[in-house]
Amino acid sequence: MTEKKIDNKTIAQAFRLLAELMELHGEDPYKIRAYQNAYTQLRRLSQPIAQMSDEELTKQRGVGKAIFAKIKELLATGTMHKLEEYLSMTPAGVVSLLQIKGLGPKKVRVLWSELGIESPGELLYAINENRLLELKGFGPKTQEAIRQQLVFWFHAQGKFHYATVALAWEAIQQALLRAFPEKQIAPTGPFRRKCDVLDGLDLLIEGVPPTDAASWAAVAQTSSWKRQGNSWHGLWNESLPIRAHFCPSDCWGTCQVETTGDDLFVQALTQRLGGTLPPMPQEDALFARANIKPVPPELRHGKQFWPQAITGSLPHLIEVADIKGVIHAHSTWSDGIHSLQQMAEAARDKGFEYLVISDHSRSAFYANGLDLERVHQQWEEIEQLNEVLAPFKIYKSIESDILPDGSLDYPDEILAQFDLVIASVHSYLHMDEAKATQRLLRAIAHPATRILGHPSGRLLLSRPGYPLDYERIIAACAAHGVAIEINANPHRLDLEWRWIQPALAAGVLLSINPDAHSIEGIDDIRWGVASARKGGLTAIHCLSAFARSEFERWLQKERRH
Repeated sequence: MTEKKIDNKTIAQAFRLLAELMELHGEDPYKIRAYQNAYTQLRRLSQPIAQMSDEELTKQRGVGKAIFAKIKELLATGTMHKLEEYLSMTPAGVVSLLQIKGLGPKKVRVLWSELGIESPGELLYAINENRLLELKGFGPKTQEAIRQQLVFWFHAQGKFHYATVALAWEAIQQALLRAFPEKQIAPTGPFRRKCDVLDGLDLLIEGVPPTDAASWAAVAQTSSWKRQGNSWHGLWNESLPIRAHFCPSDCWGTCQVETTGDDLFVQALTQRLGGTLPPMPQEDALFARANIKPVPPELRHGKQFWPQAITGSLPHLIEVADIKGVIHAHSTWSDGIHSLQQMAEAARDKGFEYLVISDHSRSAFYANGLDLERVHQQWEEIEQLNEVLAPFKIYKSIESDILPDGSLDYPDEILAQFDLVIASVHSYLHMDEAKATQRLLRAIAHPATRILGHPSGRLLLSRPGYPLDYERIIAACAAHGVAIEINANPHRLDLEWRWIQPALAAGVLLSINPDAHSIEGIDDIRWGVASARKGGLTAIHCLSAFARSEFERWLQKERRH
């Protein structure tokens, strides 16, 4: 039997779902813990499970005979009989409830068994009638918190992270080139503007649209192609909507402008050209006709950058090649997949000059945060590696939890010995704006804080950011000389791009940080750069674009008070 191509994440998540469903059905806690442990261990493996020998696999922590058999079943068939058994016993809507933040298997079981709720829609209706208050353990605050998460969940359905679409585009482009050889094909719309979240992929294809769906046969992994005017719509891999717009070559540039910019941007350009966009084969020719410099696609939202376009003073946007250092990465010292040495060597081999290792602090017990003894042990390893890896350098850092009162994890005398402290919130996320803002303001004012990590705490399509007075946060960072992170993980992209210009106007440095938990995670820098470009960031204002010598001068510079 030929084994299926299946990655570690998919295998691990299968065990997580199995554990959740078994808990939902009240099964043996011992078996549930075994599957939960398998999920935890398998997701941390650096080597692809599919490439492991049976002997290697059985030596992994948490992989006993039963787990081993189920992994082999997944690799061989792409499915797991035990998981399919529990899925068949569980309404699909109940499985969906498990995806909603704040609703673990125990709560879902109560809702299902006592109120007969079998879908997110039924749950929202029940909340609107205050029916959850009848249940033990579901008070008004819990009910309201669940309602907010439900509303967010419904809003996120049918949406995709930018990175998801960007990675799919690589394969889609090849399929389209086979279907439409010798034609110009280019992405357009919100994807070309590098929006953080998308509802599909818009494409521009040279020529006239085909007359029937058979023309799409060469485009693999697609279905349900339907014509809508001058466009064809379909699905890629049965999930990602594709909207293919066709355009004659003599007005290709004009079509690119019309389909890339948002309504306000296109209206402004149209008005400048006297009310119509003349057909042009190249975008630059259309901008030249309007007597303005070409506006990068990422900046074609609204009229924020319109004055700079008119005066020819548009920013030279940051590029991936500008990033010189990997700031904010994790290793096996906390919850990373690869060792400190592996992370450092990978960063060096990718062409970076330095690595700021920022494992979790002790309060993040769920992430194997470092106690004081392990902090000193890690410092020793860093010093040894720096002797071997020079001129590449590892800087001693920590991602210190911002505690509920705004203080930082660890005593001040320990914090002062790090080369760099990144202060981040990871818990107690449900404060109101006043308390959440005051919490961050106190952390920013701490003398050890040099970077404010992922300031809103948002997880795109999963968790909204907590409420903050961003103007006060930015002003405090400016006053204390604290940089703000643009977390490049595609699920975060936090600081949000809309706050980049206010931060720059206040004189705050920004830093595109991968928050890498593996060697592969270092490459997430590209997603942070994409979002930063959308906010108009330049290399000169980006801390992670500093060469090592310049970065060290910044480290040695006293903070403003």
